[in-house]
Amino acid sequence: MERRNVIRALGGGATAVLMGDLGRAEAQSGPGRNSSAVYRKPTLAFSSYGMRMLPVRDAIREIANAGFKAMEITVMPTWPTEPKLLSRTDRVEIRKEIGDRGMILTSIQESLQLADPNTLGNPNYTKPEKLEHLRVAAELAHELSPGAPALIETALGGRTATWEEMKAGMADELASWAKTLEPLKTVLAIKAFVGSVIDRPERVLWLLEKVRSPWIRCGYDYSHLKLLGLGLRDTILQVARYMVFVHVKDSVGSAENYHFLLPGDSGEINYGQYAQVLKDVGYRGPVVVEVSVQVSGQAGYNPVAAARHSFQNLSPYFG
Repeated sequence: MERRNVIRALGGGATAVLMGDLGRAEAQSGPGRNSSAVYRKPTLAFSSYGMRMLPVRDAIREIANAGFKAMEITVMPTWPTEPKLLSRTDRVEIRKEIGDRGMILTSIQESLQLADPNTLGNPNYTKPEKLEHLRVAAELAHELSPGAPALIETALGGRTATWEEMKAGMADELASWAKTLEPLKTVLAIKAFVGSVIDRPERVLWLLEKVRSPWIRCGYDYSHLKLLGLGLRDTILQVARYMVFVHVKDSVGSAENYHFLLPGDSGEINYGQYAQVLKDVGYRGPVVVEVSVQVSGQAGYNPVAAARHSFQNLSPYFG
């Protein structure tokens, strides 16, 4: 699929994420045209967010060996794949390793605060610095996934109670992000995050509809919405027309007191239903395992075992 067709699909609110040959093949039927005869399960991926302690090429190998056909690379500060730490040779070798393992790169994981920068432990970037981070992440997305660049995904920070006072300024800043991404032909996905200023789908939708850019789309992570007592089907239906990205993990507790787990470990999220709802809305993007720091930070955490365990739990439902 040529780039102009990618742009047209995104501008029409398509739910497809176009990633390499697999994504292009999936997108050719167009948004809303899935049938049981042509529908393919969303691509199951694993994020290097859960493999910070491994050299990146080792992480790629272990993700592939676990059975995944795709992956996400984390580029946040202090990560071994932070862009400033990757030489041109490093980038070529990472791209080659992903290709040689028969995988695709779904996404680049950033953490840029659109709201209060003093939440989630992230640096207090100025607005120009955040735009520069977007430019650098987009450059990496093109270098590591040429032809069909990986999307960028990020949480946005802030505090739930500040929504009304923050939302107008957030929309203005997000519009500047969209203008930065447009010439770079790279999509950014934002998602609801428990406890943050954008903690539920209607707030994500408000921002997307204010900005109205094909380069700003919606990520989805039910583990956060579940903690608010919200339903799986209802929340997917709310954002389906903008949804290009899914994170999966389990969660237990409430919005005030919660713990994240590996996907499938709580028994409280029905992944068969999850897969069916994604099929019902025609979702063709990635389903990416995100290992929370509440898991990876535990003594004795084994990233290889976590990847294999996650694949075993999810592979019956996702491709």
